[in-house]
Formats: sequence, C-alpha cells, structure tokens
Amino acid sequence: MTRGRLAFVALLLLAACDRRRELEGGAEGPYARRVERAIPQIEDETGLKFKSKPRLETRSREQVREFLVKKFDEETPAEQLRSEERAYKLFGLIPDTLNLRRFLLELLTEQIVGYYDPETKVLYVVEGAPDDQIGITITHELVHALQDQYVNLDSIQRATGNSDRQAAAQAVMEGQATYEQLQIMLGGGNLATRIPGGVDQLRQTIRESQAAMPIFGNAPMAIQESLLFPYLSGWEFTRRFKIQRPRASILDSLPVSTEQILSDSAFFGKPRDVPSEVTLPGPADSTDETMGEFGTRLFLFQHLKDHTTAVTAAAGWDGDRYRVVRAGNGDGIEWATVWDTPLDAAQFVDALGQAIEKRYKTPSPTVGPNGVRTYSGSGRTVVITPRDISHRSVVLYVDVPAGSSTAIVDPGRISVDAR
Repeated sequence: MTRGRLAFVALLLLAACDRRRELEGGAEGPYARRVERAIPQIEDETGLKFKSKPRLETRSREQVREFLVKKFDEETPAEQLRSEERAYKLFGLIPDTLNLRRFLLELLTEQIVGYYDPETKVLYVVEGAPDDQIGITITHELVHALQDQYVNLDSIQRATGNSDRQAAAQAVMEGQATYEQLQIMLGGGNLATRIPGGVDQLRQTIRESQAAMPIFGNAPMAIQESLLFPYLSGWEFTRRFKIQRPRASILDSLPVSTEQILSDSAFFGKPRDVPSEVTLPGPADSTDETMGEFGTRLFLFQHLKDHTTAVTAAAGWDGDRYRVVRAGNGDGIEWATVWDTPLDAAQFVDALGQAIEKRYKTPSPTVGPNGVRTYSGSGRTVVITPRDISHRSVVLYVDVPAGSSTAIVDPGRISVDAR
C-alpha cells in the first residue's frame, strides 16, 4: 500500500534548483530569524543538539510542482504505482475510476508550504505561503532536519516491500515533529491538559484543518486516513513515549509496525511484539506488500463503517502479505494474515465475512470443510480459508472475478516465520 509514501513525499520533493534565495547563517530576513529562534527551542524540547544548521531556501509554487513530479517519478516508478493502484482498487479502498498518480500529485501540491529534503539537507519554504503557516512549517520541518542528523531519513523513505514498517517509522518522524511543534507553539507543559477539549479536540482540529483543503476534503477515506495516520497516531505515540521513557530518545529504536504505534504493549512490552514474516509461494513481484494492523483496520472500516468492529477485529494482527494476481479475465488478490490467537483469527474471519457481504451484496456464504467460506456476488468470488501454519493461526483471503479458479495460492506453501 502507498500509506508510507503518501505523507513521506513531503520529504522527497525537491533537489536544488537553479534559481534560489538562500537564508543561511547570519543572513537577514524573517525566515532566517525564525530559524534562529526555533533551533534552541527544538533542542530544549527534544534533548538533541543540531550537529549543523540546515540551509533554508525558497521556491515558487511552480518550481515545487515541477520538481515534485520529477522526484515522485524517481521514488515511485510508474510500474510500482500502477501495482499499488490495482491493489487499492481490489481492496475497495479507492474508486475504480481514480488515477492514483494524478490525484496524489494534485493532493500533495495542494498541501505543501515547506519541507525538509534529506537528500540536499535543505529546508525549503514555498514563496507566497501565508505567514502564519510558514512559522508553523519552519518549526515542524526543522525537527525533521534534526531527525536526519540522528537517523537516515533518506534510507527510510526509500524502503520498499513493507509499507507497514515504513508507515511506522514515518509516524515517529511526523508524530515527533507535530508534538514538538505544538509544544513550542503553546509554551511547553502537558498538552493534553492545556488544550481545551484535550487530545480529542486536538485530533479533531488537525482533521478539520486538513479537510478544509478542497482536494484533501474530496479524497477517498482510505487516502485521507493514510495521510492523517502519521500525524495523529504518531503524535499520540510520541506523547506516550515521553511519559513512559522520559529520559530516552524516540529515535534510538524505531517501531517496526503500525501495531507498535497503535498498541502500548506491542512496543513498550517486554519483549516487544515483533510481527511474523509471511512469505507467499511463488516469485515475489512489485505487488507484494503488507497491510499491517492499521491497513487491516482501514480495510474493515471501509466496508463495515463500524469503527469498533474494525479496531477489535484487527487488534490481534501479527503479520500479513498480499499479492495481486491475474485470475481468469481479470485481476485477483491473495492475502494471508497471521493472528496472535485462534480467537483473534476467528474474530477477523467474522468481521471479514461481514465486510464481504456488505461490499459485494452477497448472501450467506457456502461453508465447507475446516470452516472454509465461499462468497459469490457482484461478479466476484471470495474464499476465506482458516489454516494452522507452523502452529500459527493464519487466514487466507482470495478474491477473484466470478468464474475464475480460486485456487490461485496453495495455503500449504505459505511460510510463517515468527520473530
């Protein structure tokens, strides 16, 4: 899935342009003075020192658009993005008519006021952006510049094949930047008690500020939630981290799954709950990816419109892998998920069945030996196969065009490596 890529594009956007105005060192100008003020505040809040001061440069919105397309194409090859678009559509997360590349470019261009580029080590500000937004953005992106001096942001953003792990790392980066930005804006202290309405109101304010942007406001729910996840869930993770480990740096040991972002026991427990690695049979291709707990929750909510059921059914997630395949005269998808306990697997199977029935308007499934469920409706056939693999509870989901063989993957050849 492109969850990790969506919000992290802000870190990938531009390399150096020919026309620039640098505000570095002791240069005059309001942006330079804001940087000078923000740096010691950020160092005080994070407990980390800047090893070097980032350059700050401005770009026109036209330059942003031009270089956005260039960097987006470099970091997201057309074939890979087409594969991700196919998966989104097969999971029912975006409309079949949506051109994902065009939409993401429009969406990301709409939101950009400034960004830190780890490749050039430059903090860019878009010319003509509202002054109040520039101040907030400079503080936020300076935190990214500081992070880049302690972890390799460039390598994180270029990671492929496990977008759940990428989304988890991204949630720390954006969550910490959001947290420290708000701490500085509000003068420190306990944000949960200083903001009227507390954490819930803060979450709602961030949602409303994003929804006020026309393109974002009309984005499919899955894209909206994927973009909000690193800021909202990442901010909450950062807040919890500071409570539980006040003397530690959040950058010392990054979470490896969205489960560890969402669950205190998964990250702070001893030992940590590290996801099992799932390998589908046959050669991997560009569509091989991982949904993670957050993606699984998102999929269930998309079709059930029931937050409680989606959260509860996804909570026992322990690993997954999916792949888009050619099936008959169309595309199909195979998705293997691993669960902490047989009860967790059973809860997921029930919620998944409800989602299929609502999405494809199917009657009750045909139930075969060993609890295999087959659903038929709206031109699709879906089979849910519960299976014990390596003493782990596994659920295999296969969705193909009606009339196509559902035997596109042998459950017995799925590999589960518990970490």
